[in-house]
Amino acid sequence: MSLPTSIAIYFIIWWVVLFAVLPWGVRSQQEQGAIAPGSDPGAPARPALKHKLAWTTIIAGIVFALWYVVYSYRLIALDDVAALLGIPLR
Repeated sequence: MSLPTSIAIYFIIWWVVLFAVLPWGVRSQQEQGAIAPGSDPGAPARPALKHKLAWTTIIAGIVFALWYVVYSYRLIALDDVAALLGIPLR
């Protein structure tokens, strides 16, 4: 596998993990009881984006490492996936 392919796969994994991590620990301004003038009451009081980006990077690195091991050692082949999905082989 080439380096650009690995970077592209990590990038995709990172974005998917980001969307999974974003809702963690979110409390709205309404829940906190302090609504900033001109903002939506459902907006996060403290989004903590730096922490979420750090967690996203760590989790995406772990997921990518697992994917790389499975891919490199051919632990799961396409034929195995087809059999799991019930797709008949040629």
